[in-house]
Amino acid sequence: MDRESYHNCCSLVKISRQSYEQFWSSHFVDYIEKDLSYSKFFKKYLLPNHPCMFSRKFTEDWKCRKQWVTEEGKPNFQKLLQQFDETPVPVANCNAKEYNANPKQIIPFKEFIHYWREYIQNGHSSPKGCLYLKDWHMSRDFPEHNVYTTPVFFSSDWLNEYWDTLEVDDYRFVYMGPKGSWTPFHADVFRSYSWSANICGRKKWLLYPPGQEEFLRDSHGNLAYDVTAPEIQDKVQFPRCDEACQPLEIIQEAGEIIFVPSGWHHQVYNLEDTISINHNWLNGCNVDIMWQFLQNELSAVQREIEEWRNTMDSWHQHCQVIMKSCSGIDYGEFASFLKIIADNRMSFLSSCSGNNSSNYPRHLSETLATLGLHHAAFDLQRVAHILECMLCNEDFKKLDHSTLSSQPESLLQQIRETMLSTRGQHSLYQE
Repeated sequence: MDRESYHNCCSLVKISRQSYEQFWSSHFVDYIEKDLSYSKFFKKYLLPNHPCMFSRKFTEDWKCRKQWVTEEGKPNFQKLLQQFDETPVPVANCNAKEYNANPKQIIPFKEFIHYWREYIQNGHSSPKGCLYLKDWHMSRDFPEHNVYTTPVFFSSDWLNEYWDTLEVDDYRFVYMGPKGSWTPFHADVFRSYSWSANICGRKKWLLYPPGQEEFLRDSHGNLAYDVTAPEIQDKVQFPRCDEACQPLEIIQEAGEIIFVPSGWHHQVYNLEDTISINHNWLNGCNVDIMWQFLQNELSAVQREIEEWRNTMDSWHQHCQVIMKSCSGIDYGEFASFLKIIADNRMSFLSSCSGNNSSNYPRHLSETLATLGLHHAAFDLQRVAHILECMLCNEDFKKLDHSTLSSQPESLLQQIRETMLSTRGQHSLYQE
């Protein structure tokens, strides 16, 4: 991040996002064919929360584009089997519906490849249905493979930084699916960003700007499963369907990377036999969207169990437990998440001032150094803003703060002290 971007961002207490109206009637997103500075991507796409597509130039050096793909541009089943063989992988059945998703099973990788080969030989059909290997934590299972590198544009990744620190999970995935496999209508976890790179094959994306999903709910308030289904036009089932704009329809070719912004609901089809790599990620630009998402999730839980509010002394804590079971995180863990992000950046700024040595993983140190002092300072200001919002939140106030692993008041004070103590030592604070 450059100094101009930093100073512009510092004037934003709440990030102001422009209207998405330009996408209501558009059928195009920006296509980035050559080098783009991080600062320009930050200002033009991250902050305003707008999608874009990167050309295959940005993935041409990835090992997986050579090792996993034949000369004809098809999945190289032989090479893939050599690498992964008996590895257990999650496989969804695209022909079955379980709530608003596809049911999954864990099978050996070689069993899925055997199915995929037969599916192709049978004219892309099978009595087993259309199976799709998805949400496979390949990087976590095989960290030594290094078959791709995360582009710098997506490297400010708080979500995976947090889970890497805990060493229990991550949001880096591999998808492999035959022609005709698809993912139902959804928005990404915690309303995160995502980036998705086609290693081979082609995809069709249907993207809806934030807010349009409200017009694609049925009469019971449930989100549509398939926005292309005929029943979407039934005003009895979907009373507000006429108010929704047409989706952005984007064809993604082999080697291209799509950036999907926060809260953009989408539905995705594999037009050919396709392999892709996908990361979900968060940072200072969209952490406010995550915080709003958590507040909305809690409100939904509170409405569901409102009738027991006056009969349970621990009603508020029960709401947190239910929210975590539904969304994967509660207010307490969100506070811990912010602490890890802030601690790493405070340590980075202090080490740059010569006050101490860094105590975080080398790869994170390299990422913070690449993004620079301005970015670390921006990140801390964003964490501080969200902490201030949390401390003013009535539901957060009602929680037993003694049970929190991180005390927001203390963390907020640490951030302020770090910013003050390094103010005179770094040129980033100078106008």
